Amino acid sequence: MTSDVSCRIDWVDDIEEPVETTIDHLGPCKIPSPFPKERCWFISEEDRVLLRISAKSIEEALKTGKPLPSLELAGPREKIYFDPAKLRCAIVTCGGLCPGINDVIRSIVLTLYHSYGVTRILGIRYGFQGFIPKYGHEVMELTPERVSSIHEVGGTVLGSSRGHQPIDEIVDALDRMNIGVLFLIGGDGTLRAGNKIVEEIKRRGLKIALVAVPKTIDNDIYLVSKTFGFDTAVEMACQAIRSAHTEAIGAPYGIGIVKVMGRYSGFIAASATLALKEVNFCLIPESDFDLDGPQGLLAALEQRLHCRRHAVIVVAEGAGQKYVQGPKPERDPSGNIKLGDIGIFLRDRIKEHFSQLGIPIYMRYIDPSYIIRSVPANVDDRIYCGFLGQYAVHAAMAGKTGMLISRWNGRYVHVPIKAAISRRKQINLRSRFWLSVLESTGQSSLKNS
Repeated sequence: MTSDVSCRIDWVDDIEEPVETTIDHLGPCKIPSPFPKERCWFISEEDRVLLRISAKSIEEALKTGKPLPSLELAGPREKIYFDPAKLRCAIVTCGGLCPGINDVIRSIVLTLYHSYGVTRILGIRYGFQGFIPKYGHEVMELTPERVSSIHEVGGTVLGSSRGHQPIDEIVDALDRMNIGVLFLIGGDGTLRAGNKIVEEIKRRGLKIALVAVPKTIDNDIYLVSKTFGFDTAVEMACQAIRSAHTEAIGAPYGIGIVKVMGRYSGFIAASATLALKEVNFCLIPESDFDLDGPQGLLAALEQRLHCRRHAVIVVAEGAGQKYVQGPKPERDPSGNIKLGDIGIFLRDRIKEHFSQLGIPIYMRYIDPSYIIRSVPANVDDRIYCGFLGQYAVHAAMAGKTGMLISRWNGRYVHVPIKAAISRRKQINLRSRFWLSVLESTGQSSLKNS
C-alpha cells in the first residue's frame, strides 16, 4: 500500500492530547471463542499500540511517570460476549460511494459465518433510511453465496443514502429486529450519527453493539492513518493526470486541469501529485492561494507557460472556495455546505486572463470524481478491506461498541468513535509530506503576502 507511509506520519505531531482511547464493552466475555487455539493468536486486553512513537514522547513519559497514550490492539479474543448461535447482525452503508465498500461487506459476512458460525446477517438497504418504516425498504439476507462475487463491482450492494434520520426510530428498528450487532460503514457524518445511536442504546439499557468501519475517499478521518478506497482513488486520479499532461504537451501553451475529490482535506490531490512528477500546481483546501497579483496563481502560470509552454494543475474540490462560494452557501441533505465548482471557475478564469493578454492557450479540463468513487477497489485496497472487515467482526463478537477499526503505526487498532469525530484530519502544511509536494511541483506559496 504505497501511500500508507505518506499519510501516516505527516500529521501525527498534531495529535491533540489528551485523547480518550477507552473502548466501551457491553459486558464481561464468558463464552469461549470458536477459533481453534492451535491456529489462532488471541489478543489480550492489555495489548496496546502507542499513539505516538518518538524519542521525545518517551523521554517525557519517563520524566513525568505518566503512561504513554495508546490504542487497544485489534484481533480475536479468547473469550467472546455474544453466543454465535443466537446472534443476529446487521450491516448498513451510508453516504457517498467509495471503492471497496462491497469488499468490506463481503469480509464481514464471511468472517461472521465461517469463523464464528453466525448465520443470521441482514443487509439494511439505502443507508439509515432502511431502518425507517415509512420508506418501505426491504432488508437483504446476506449469506456467503450472496456476497461471493460482490467485490468485483464498485458501489455498494446494499445501496446508500444521505440525510439525517430520527435516531430513536433507528434504535426502535434495531430492537424490533432483535439485532445484537450493527456494523456501520460510513464517513464523518455517519460516524456522528453512529455515536448518537450508541448513546440512545445506552439510555435504553439495550445490549446492542455498534462497530464502524470508517469510509471516506478523502482520507480525512482523525486517528485513522488511511481509509479504504484511498489508494484506488489516487491510482484513478493519476490516470486522469496522465491524460491531462498528454493533452497539455500536445499543443503550444497547453494547460491541463484535473479536479479531484477532497472537500476539506487534499490528500488525494497531494498524493497523486507525488506519484506523478508532471503536476506543476497542486491546490488543496488546507493551503490558501491568490489568483491575481505578482505572486498569485495566474502570474505563476504565465511564467510557467513562458518557460515550458505547457502546465498541469491538480485541484481538490474544496480548494479556493473563497472564489466560488456565495454569501449564503446551500447545504446538502447531510448538512454539508455545497461546494462551488472551483474546477470550472479556474478553467474559465484562466481562459479569460490569457485572452486579455492575447496569448492563445489550449485548455483541457478533466473531472473524474464520479468515475473514481464508483470503480471497484484495486488489489491493495481489497486486501486492506478484508482486514478491516475481519477485525470489525472480532471486536463486535467481544462485545465492544461505540468504536471503529483503524490502522495506526502499522497495526490494526480500536478507536472510540467519539475520539475520531473530535476533529478532522488534514494535511500539515509544515510536514515533510507537503514540502515534498512543493518540491515536486516547484510552486511557490501562491500568496501575495
